[in-house]
Amino acid sequence: MQFDIIALGEPLYELNQQPDGRYLPGFGGDTFNVAIAAARLGSRCAYVGKLGNDPFGDAIAALWAKEGVDASAVARHATAQTGLYLVTHGERGHQFSYYRKGSAASLMTPEDVPVDLITRAKYLHVSGISQAISETAREAVFAAIDAARKAKVAVSYDTNLRTRLWPIETARPAIEKAVALSSLTKTSVEDAEALIGLSDPSAIAAHFLKLGAGAVLVTLGAKGVHVATPSLHAEIEGFSVAAVDATGAGDAFTGALLSELSRGVDLFVAARFANAAAALSTLGYGAVEPLPHRATVEAFLAKH
Repeated sequence: MQFDIIALGEPLYELNQQPDGRYLPGFGGDTFNVAIAAARLGSRCAYVGKLGNDPFGDAIAALWAKEGVDASAVARHATAQTGLYLVTHGERGHQFSYYRKGSAASLMTPEDVPVDLITRAKYLHVSGISQAISETAREAVFAAIDAARKAKVAVSYDTNLRTRLWPIETARPAIEKAVALSSLTKTSVEDAEALIGLSDPSAIAAHFLKLGAGAVLVTLGAKGVHVATPSLHAEIEGFSVAAVDATGAGDAFTGALLSELSRGVDLFVAARFANAAAALSTLGYGAVEPLPHRATVEAFLAKH
């Protein structure tokens, strides 16, 4: 089978705080969210990672089956647990608390990378979080990138910097190496400020293009996204909605963008579609539950 998108990383079980203080169960993990987001938009997706042999792993596997995401390359670890995280909400927005140390996904190694599966995709998607969960996972990310590039599969990379997982001094060279090998890099102003000391979206994009990225997208929250190629820079305006939880908005954007690109849509047109999907993903709680289907995004765009 041929795939549009193969994502590699760590699937997580989510507990998301509700207005009444209770926690709503769900799912998350940045590359995991991207795969689900793209699948809901009609893309053929597969996932590469590891789960624990526990109820949380069972729930994630059931979700993949429901959403039509191929999980044939996901191993179940006999003793390590599936990662877990909590989302709380306050005046400063959403905050994450992770319980993933020693998780099954963090034990991933280059030997776990399914080269044959990757060669059957249009896009491989990986991230800074995929790299940060362990040294062996970092090596697995680069092994997957190498396999993709050898097979002329486009590489999508999200910086997704998490300093609680690894220090800037370790993250910066690994992230910049991945950016240099990417066909498409997505970052944010916040990530770029910490990584390279730049806050201007155009300057950020220019820096990453100079490293070797084929195209760069700098997300600007509700304001939209700055899209850059070596020949053109443009800001694509975002959409104003009554957001309640932006937990998965960035991943909704990436999943929608890759879904459109895999259909042959122009990068700048795809970015507007992705902005709409990201906005819609903030209308409910959790990283996965509010991810929109294609008909919903198209209906939204028809009114805007």
